Amino acid sequence: MAKDREEAIKLIKKKLNGETLLNYADIGVISGYHEKYILKLKKQLLNGELRTEHGNKNRKPVNTIPDDERQYIIDLFKRSNVSVRKFCKFYGKRSYSCIYSVLKKEGLLENSEYSRKNVSKKAKERRKKEAKKKEQDKVTKK
Repeated sequence: MAKDREEAIKLIKKKLNGETLLNYADIGVISGYHEKYILKLKKQLLNGELRTEHGNKNRKPVNTIPDDERQYIIDLFKRSNVSVRKFCKFYGKRSYSCIYSVLKKEGLLENSEYSRKNVSKKAKERRKKEAKKKEQDKVTKK
């Protein structure tokens, strides 16, 4: 059975107002919570400590990269002509995954000439040119 905190709080309020004959064990079965948790909710409700939303909601996480550093990374990457890996080694303050996610959110990696697809395409084209050149050299030597 799915847990429904709002339903549990509503039933506890009815119990405290004398509107229902359910006991706390029955409220626990209906809402999907253990009886001890229902009693904890009742205590919080009586003390006025009950919160229906999480305390960290709408807060920026502590370990996020600051906005000014994010903008600095973006500007520096735009001015450079290197791959993300080389840029990460050059920058050195943050991990590859951190820098990659910043650049991806900014949209700098989608059509970049240094993206994995474009690099592999260029490598294939280079190999084809080299193979053609070798064939031409063989033909001209004969």
